[in-house]
Amino acid sequence: MAPVIEKRTLGAAGASDARDNNTEDDEGQNLWQSILSEVSTRSSSKLPSGKNILVFGEDGSGKTTLMAKLQGAEHNKKGRGLEYLYLNVHDEDRDDLTRCNVWILDGDLHHKGLLKFAVSTESLKNTLAMFVADMSRPWTVMESLQKWASVLRDQIDKLKIPPEELKEMEQKLVRDFQEYTEPEEATPGSPQRRVTANGPEDEGVLLPLGENILTHNLGVPVLVVCTKCDSVSVLEKEHDYREEHFDFIQSHIRRFCLRYGAALIYTSVKEEKNLDLLYKYIVHKMYDFQFTTPALVVEKDAVFIPSGWDNEKKIAILHENFNMVKAEDPFEDFITKPPVRKLVHEKEVNAEDDQVFLMKQQSLLAKQSTTPARGTESPARTVSGSPRPAGRTGPANVASVSPMTAVKKPDPNMKGAAANEGVLANFFNSLLSKKTGSPGSPAAGGAAMQSSTKKAGQKPVLTDVQAELDRMTRKPDSMVAANNTSATENEA
Repeated sequence: MAPVIEKRTLGAAGASDARDNNTEDDEGQNLWQSILSEVSTRSSSKLPSGKNILVFGEDGSGKTTLMAKLQGAEHNKKGRGLEYLYLNVHDEDRDDLTRCNVWILDGDLHHKGLLKFAVSTESLKNTLAMFVADMSRPWTVMESLQKWASVLRDQIDKLKIPPEELKEMEQKLVRDFQEYTEPEEATPGSPQRRVTANGPEDEGVLLPLGENILTHNLGVPVLVVCTKCDSVSVLEKEHDYREEHFDFIQSHIRRFCLRYGAALIYTSVKEEKNLDLLYKYIVHKMYDFQFTTPALVVEKDAVFIPSGWDNEKKIAILHENFNMVKAEDPFEDFITKPPVRKLVHEKEVNAEDDQVFLMKQQSLLAKQSTTPARGTESPARTVSGSPRPAGRTGPANVASVSPMTAVKKPDPNMKGAAANEGVLANFFNSLLSKKTGSPGSPAAGGAAMQSSTKKAGQKPVLTDVQAELDRMTRKPDSMVAANNTSATENEA
C-alpha cells in the first residue's frame, strides 16, 4: 500500500508544479505585453522630428540675431546665402527632446534659389514660414513683406505638389484659423502637449471666413515678426512720429496677416521683449504644445496677435483715431522715407614740406627785388605830390576844407547817429548848391568864394550850415556856434 500512496503523492506534486510553471509563463507574457504597449505609447507621443522654419527678411533686419537668441547662443556671426540653425525643443512632461531646423535666407534675391536645399515636397507640410520686418525702418515694412511672400509662393509652385495634397494643406490652415479660441489663463506646469480629439462630439460649428481672410493661402502657417521695436522712441524724436503713424503701420500689417492667415508679434532683442512668447508660440504651432497667452494690442511696441483672432472689425478700432490720414490711403504715401542727409566731403589738402615752402617764398622775394615796383612815383610829378589841380587858388581850398573841422565835433545834444548823417548830407548839398560860376570851373568857384569872404568877413556856407543845424535840432547849439565863430575869425 505504501508504494501506491507514494505514487499518488508524487502525481499531485507534479500537477502542482505544472500549474506554477503555467502561472509564471502567463505573468512573463503579460509583463512583455505591458512593456511593448508602453513603448508603442511613447513612440506615438514622441516629439516629431524633421520640422523646419524658413526665415525671410531684408539684410540688417535682425533675423539671424533673433533666431540665435531663441537658440540660446549669443553671437554676431553673419552668414551669406542660406544659414542653418536649430532650436532645442524639450517636452518636460514626457522627458523628450528634439531639434527644429531653422533655415535663414539671405536678404539678396540672388540667393533665393538656395531654398531648394531647405524645403522639399515631403517637408513642406512640416514647415513654418517666418517673415521678419525691421521696425527701425518702417517705410520698408510692407514692401519687404510682399516681396518675401511672393518668393515663398514661387518656391511652392516650383515644388509641383500634387493638387490633392496641396488642397488638404490649405484646408487644414483654414480649419486651424476657424477653430481658434481664447486660451485659458492660469494653466499650471510646463508646456504640455495638447490632446486632440477627433470624435464627432468635439466637432463644433465653424464660422465662415470673413472678407479678405486667407485670400492668399500658401498651405503653410505664416508668422510675421517685427524686430527692433525698441526704436519707437527714436522714431518719435528724430522723425516726429505720433500715435497715428504707429496705428497706421499696425493696421496695414494686420491686413497683410489676414490675407495670409498669419500671426503677428513685435519683438526686441535689445530689450528682450516678447522673445519667450515667440518661442512658445512657435512650439505651439509646430508641436501642438499648450499655449495660454491671449492677444496683446495695448502697447504699441509689444503687439501680439495669434492666427485666428483678428478680423476687419478689430482692425477698424485703430482707424477711429486717424485725423491726418485715411485707412484706405497707400502705405508709402503716409509712411515716407526721410530725406537722406548728404555728407559734405571736404577735399583733403596735403600740406607741403616746410623747407619747400620757404624755398618758394625766397625765390619770389628775389624776383620782386630785381623788378621795379609798379606803384613808384613818376618823375613828372611835383615834389609835394599834392593831387590838387594847379589852377585852384589857396583860399578856395581852405574854404572847402575848413567847414569839415567845425562839423567833426558832434553836438552832445544830438540823439543818435542819424542826426549827424543828416547834417553831413545837408552840408555837402549846400556846398553844391551855393557855388557860383560855370560848373566844372574850380577857379571861378574859388574867386567867388574869396570875394564874398572879403565883403562880409565870413563864409556864407557856414551860415547856411548853422541855420540847417538849428532847424533840425531846434535847440541852441552853443558849442557848434562857438566853433564856427572861432574858425571864421582865424580865417579872416
